[in-house]
Amino acid sequence: MRSFLWYCTLVGFSIALWPQPKQIELGSSTLWLSPNAQLDYRPRTAPSSDYGAWLWTAVQRMIASPHNTTNPQDGRISSDVLLQSAFERMKHNVLDRGFVPKKFYPRGAQFEPALEDKKLCIERLLIEEYSRHDMGNLERQEKSEAYTIEVSKDGHALIKTASPLGALHALETFAQLFFAHSSSGSYSPYAPLLIKDGPKFEHRGLNLDIARNWISPADVMRTIEAMAACKLNKLHLHATDAQSWPIEIPALPDLAMKGAYSPEQVWRTEDLEAVQLHGEYRGVEVFVEIDLPGHTTSIGNAYPHLVTAKDVPWPQYALEPPSGQLRLNSSEVPPFIDSLLHDLLTRTSRYSSLFHLGGDELNLNAYLLDPTVKSSSHQVLQPLVQAFINHVISVAATHSLTVIMWEEMVLDWNLTLPSDVVVQTWRGSGDDALGAILNRGYKTLFGSNAHWYLDCGHGYFVDPEPSNPDSPIKSPYLMYLKAKGI
Repeated sequence: MRSFLWYCTLVGFSIALWPQPKQIELGSSTLWLSPNAQLDYRPRTAPSSDYGAWLWTAVQRMIASPHNTTNPQDGRISSDVLLQSAFERMKHNVLDRGFVPKKFYPRGAQFEPALEDKKLCIERLLIEEYSRHDMGNLERQEKSEAYTIEVSKDGHALIKTASPLGALHALETFAQLFFAHSSSGSYSPYAPLLIKDGPKFEHRGLNLDIARNWISPADVMRTIEAMAACKLNKLHLHATDAQSWPIEIPALPDLAMKGAYSPEQVWRTEDLEAVQLHGEYRGVEVFVEIDLPGHTTSIGNAYPHLVTAKDVPWPQYALEPPSGQLRLNSSEVPPFIDSLLHDLLTRTSRYSSLFHLGGDELNLNAYLLDPTVKSSSHQVLQPLVQAFINHVISVAATHSLTVIMWEEMVLDWNLTLPSDVVVQTWRGSGDDALGAILNRGYKTLFGSNAHWYLDCGHGYFVDPEPSNPDSPIKSPYLMYLKAKGI
């Protein structure tokens, strides 16, 4: 069994493309990447039916300069700067960080091309942008991220795509076609070649919890680079929780000052912008979750009058410690929400069209202790939850953001939501929640904790001890152990 797995790994890595493109045609001739290779980016010309969009893109390109590299309206990077940066990054990865693939071949095998005086080199990479109208019946998002790579035997290299985002993915694939030579230079043994690829799913995401566990901006940037290499395109930052409030909100400075684990474990405003910009350069949209109205104990460290059930024994008032939720009927909460979200979303909306408001694990008993409610009745609480969520959505709408929320707001609280809301499922291993939400007409994200949560693979949250013989092992650890033959 292990020999078979090694054979599969050997065959897969000899192609060395991840994820595997939809279509691959590879030759067996060698081409080298010239250290002086240049990028030639040609934006699309406008079909008559798409003239307005083309004209606006052209105006943006004219405005952009070495001193003005961003979109004048929303601060985003111009296509020229974006692709030139990605091209230089690709060259650096190929020429300076490449690896010699010795492990792909038997010991002593001669697998490297001869170092001849005259090499066939790729001197120029042409990126040609064309209209989505020329791409057939693909979905809109697939069109924007799809690409084709063509490399001739004599070194002519072409990337065809409908958008800069597709070109970013193509450059990641292009870099994977090359190996380092043990003496000098980097080569691809696959010319001539044709690669066609595009996404199966519009949203290919990763969720990082930077609140329960401190994760530095530098570590998140490193994660973004790995995501880009795997063509993941959405990074969901679970930015606040009961345990800590690690992000700076200048309009409410006490939130991080009193809610973070320590003054050293705070994301400053420039940190968050740098992470979002890092993602923008790599085709990864970074969006923020502020979990509301539950999981908000850390708000109470700065504003105790806004939170109920704080500093009480947690098992009765929360699914996990510490307990504490925003009061649902307090006149002081809506102005706080306005200050918080207008400060944050004014900044994050420059780089993302998404905002996650949380909405999970709301504990009914906590509102017995809320002096503005004094009830744990679902019937009493439901209209209050509806009003709270309506308010948050209305604030997000002023920033033209699409709202994401956890499944409970639909399945447990039966809220009436705008049709453009995206609902994220997470509980259980089946697809019942997914189907139920889709049947109500909402777009849905699937992220089952039984399959995908890296902190839920061994044991339960309140009983994670591996030595407990009754502590279950679940995916993804179960799949890992099976692959290891354990």
